[in-house]
Order: sequence, then C-alpha cells, then structure tokens
Amino acid sequence: MSDYDVIVIGGGPAGLAAATAARGGGRRSVLVIERDQKLGGILNQCIHNGFGLITFNEELTGPEYAARYERIARDAGVEFVLDTMVLDVSPDRVVTCVSEACGMRRISAGAVVLAMGCRERPRGALNIPGFRPAGIYTAGTAQRLVNIEGLLPGREVVILGSGDIGLIMARRMTLEGAHVACVAELMPYSGGLKRNIVQCLDDFGIPLLLSHTVTRVEGRRRVEAVWIARVDEKGRPVAGTEERYPCDTLLLSVGLLPENELSRAAGVELSRVTRGPVVNESLETSVPGIFACGNVLHVHDLVDYVSEEASAAGAAAGAWADRPVGQRGQGARPGVPVIAEGGVRYTVPQSIDPERMPGRLTVRFRVGGVFEDRRVCVYLDNERVIARRRPILVPGEMEDVTLTREALLGRPGLARVVVTLEGA
Repeated sequence: MSDYDVIVIGGGPAGLAAATAARGGGRRSVLVIERDQKLGGILNQCIHNGFGLITFNEELTGPEYAARYERIARDAGVEFVLDTMVLDVSPDRVVTCVSEACGMRRISAGAVVLAMGCRERPRGALNIPGFRPAGIYTAGTAQRLVNIEGLLPGREVVILGSGDIGLIMARRMTLEGAHVACVAELMPYSGGLKRNIVQCLDDFGIPLLLSHTVTRVEGRRRVEAVWIARVDEKGRPVAGTEERYPCDTLLLSVGLLPENELSRAAGVELSRVTRGPVVNESLETSVPGIFACGNVLHVHDLVDYVSEEASAAGAAAGAWADRPVGQRGQGARPGVPVIAEGGVRYTVPQSIDPERMPGRLTVRFRVGGVFEDRRVCVYLDNERVIARRRPILVPGEMEDVTLTREALLGRPGLARVVVTLEGA
C-alpha cells in the first residue's frame, strides 16, 4: 500500500491546481510537499495585478490568486507539509524529504506530480567581464527584496534582459523612487509580454535597447557603472558602439530554467529545448507514474495556463494511481510524435496516443522568433487539418492549438503530428 495516492512536489500555483484535481472529489489521498514556509510559490512576491482573468474571470494580484487556490485545495481535503525539502524521488515513486520538525522521511505514492517551478539564470552563466561587486541581482531577487522584505536594492538601475520579471521590476523600481536608465536586450525582440512592455516601460519613459548587451561592469566593492554595446546578428558586441551608464545596481532578467534536479535524479528524460521533462498527452514523463506540470515542464507566460495544465496533470496522476498495484509498473505505449517545424521551437506534449487522449487536447508551443502574417498549421502526416491565421507571433507569448481525439483516431497508422508556421 502507498502512503498516499498522489504526492505533489511544490506548493505553488501548479502544485495547488494539480493537487486539487488529483483529489478526485475526495476519492484519493493527496499530499503536497513545499519547501517554503507558506504556499503560493513565486506568486507571493508578485503584488501586481493581471492574474486570474481566465481562471476566475476577474483581475487579481499574485497573493490573491495564490490565496484563492490554497483555499480551494484545502476545502478539497488536500494535505500539506511545509518547510520541507524533497531530496530524492525514486523511479518507484518513493519520495525522500527532510524537515526540522520531522527529520528525514520516506513517503511512497501511487503517482507523483513534479511541480517545482523554475529558477533564474544567474550572472555566472553570462560571462560578463568585471569583478564581483555588490549591486548585481537577479530580477526575482530584487522583486522579493522590494515587495516582501521592504528593501530597495539601489537608486540608479540598469536592467539586462527584457523578460516579464525584468519589465515589471523596471516599473516597480521607478515607483519606489529609483531611476531606471534603460532595459538592454540581447535579442532583436523582447522576451516579455507586449502588455508589460507598454505598461512597464512605455508608460514610464524607460528605453528598451534591443540587440544590446552589457559588456563590462565597473566597480570593485559596489557597481559604479556598466558598459552597454550593440550586438550583431550573432550576438557579438559591435566595436565602437559601447556606451557607459553610471549606476549602482544591475538587475538580470536573462531567462528562466526549469528546476529539474529531482527530475534528472529520478531518471526522467529531459527536453534539450525546454530543459523540462518530455511528456505524453497525459503529461506523464518517461518514468511511469511520474507526471510534470507548470514551469518545471516549460516556462509559461500566464499563471492561468499553469493552473489549467496542472489540473490536467493532477487528474491524470489520480487516474494512474487508481490502477491496480500490479499494473502500476507498466509504462505507457509509445505515442505518435509531435514535431515542431517552421519556426516553432517546441511543443508540449511531445507525443500523443490517440486512444488514451481526451476528447480535446491542448498542445502548447512557442515560436523561435518574431513572425508576422503567418498561419499556425497542424498536419496529421501529410494532411493539413488546422490553418489559423495570426498577424504576429513572438517568443514571449505562448501559443496553443487544440487537437480532437476523433480526428486522430480517424487516421489509422498515423506516424506523426506536425505543428508548423506557414506564410499567410
């Protein structure tokens, strides 16, 4: 017997939604293990609004969204263990965790849902020349300092990277009295949502320098200035374009990486593109009975999509846990591969079994550049079944298409599903 039918690792928005769905109306025992002292994950420091428009049909702040989902999960009867770090997940779904209150524990599960979220790419991954002075923060760290700790990291600020957190922090630092000189972005397009560019930069007169990067940091004890240069199409600084920006703070918003140490230790196959697990139509990983959702699977743009995806993963994990114990070791049959082509960077899921898929399945994807006046097309082998015109597609916004079980089952011997972009 398992200690719990389903164990969810992570108590952020993905974990809460997955646990609620896995509960199955009270039919199953579900445990959420969270390393922080409170539930909600990164939403607790996202005090701006814009959350919940799809899920709750109203505009909420991050803490409000987290509190509402926590209440839903608790009302559903989900159990929680906080301030507890998961050390290992074995392929046979035994979770090893440790806490100050209980010491080390091993808890078995019928199914496990990975919902650990993501982390920011640090300065060390950028190879920026200079010393290691005070005043260099990731944008998420600065957000926590301002919104939770009540501390202002600096007064003269430069931001490298135009991800959503960096854009939001440009506005937040300005509102707190700091001066944001600019936001520099290596790529020729922003990595954030269009609404954040307008509301956080344009409305406050903060310049966005596309195809620019920081080439040098001045200062030994504290940041004194940064040098920013234009880059060519290969991302290399162009000689003679450097400009010095005096500042005492450099915020880095240069990408998010799925938190997949536990996934890797469990033997889960990871995608080279998303850095998250490779999953099938049920969001089940390559290890039977282990599912993944949220930013640990691939980085999302809206928390509403995280909750939607996590609910599907939790329901699938609960159904898997309902299997007789003797059948739990049986892995899923190989599905039809979903191929990303023509400017599409990746898809989630990466394979589909038409016989196991629900009546309607959402396939999410991101594009690898800025594309104008394109059609999002889906091919079942060589037959095009979807052609949806889009005036513009950008990497910062996640896209999706909906496939039907009927359409896939109607093609015996289907070899592949292709998601691609074509000229309008």
